[in-house]
Amino acid sequence: MKKINLPATFLMFLVLSGCGGENTDSNVKAPGEEKTAKTKVLGAGADLIQDKTPLKKLNTYLDGFHFYNGDMKGQMEAHHYVTQLNEDVHQAIIFDGNDENAKIMGIEYIVSAKLFAKLPAEEKKLWHSHVYEVKSGELIAPGIPEAVEHELMEKLVSTYGKTIHTWHTDRDLQLPLGAPMLMMGFTQDGQLDTAMVSERDKNFGVSTSKKRENRKDIPSPSIDPLANAWEKGEVRQLQWSNKKVEGHH
Repeated sequence: MKKINLPATFLMFLVLSGCGGENTDSNVKAPGEEKTAKTKVLGAGADLIQDKTPLKKLNTYLDGFHFYNGDMKGQMEAHHYVTQLNEDVHQAIIFDGNDENAKIMGIEYIVSAKLFAKLPAEEKKLWHSHVYEVKSGELIAPGIPEAVEHELMEKLVSTYGKTIHTWHTDRDLQLPLGAPMLMMGFTQDGQLDTAMVSERDKNFGVSTSKKRENRKDIPSPSIDPLANAWEKGEVRQLQWSNKKVEGHH
């Protein structure tokens, strides 16, 4: 694919003005009564009056897949709404769908290879690389032109992500129950459920295989050996503890 150098302002305009949503339902329906008329009016009023600057900075939409660290069979599609804090740090809110009833599944922090290299060894084991996600075509930016997405993927291919899911809607949990879970990204063919990818591609009208072909020209950076620790059997996961903290009752 021929690389096109786009001015930063034009790139941002396209990212902001792109479409590609409201085609993937949430996995669960939360229990509770329907909103009353009063609640709807209060919400509409707050929407018009209150400032939401941090939310306005969620200007990029990425769609990909995660699995529970230590449980490769626990796979799910993840809709990321991303803010870029600077050239080296991104932060994302992750939903289980892209319609108005989507549930917040968790968060992801994304850092450049430069910052990742400075992290302590044990910290690195909590993070995953993005090389395969980009090169395989698995990670997409729905609704923006192919050339712009290609530029974006060139930036993301060398980054690392730390992801925590707090609501496990893939397990049919209607509320955010249980411990938060550390998530990982796929690193090679044969790991990700192809039926899940096909369903995603159908929803967005894209082809993961074609994106893989189009991204062949994106260089594959070396991956820090301490990332993706699960590949070496070093699984890290959050657990409940009943241990009392001294001075607290």
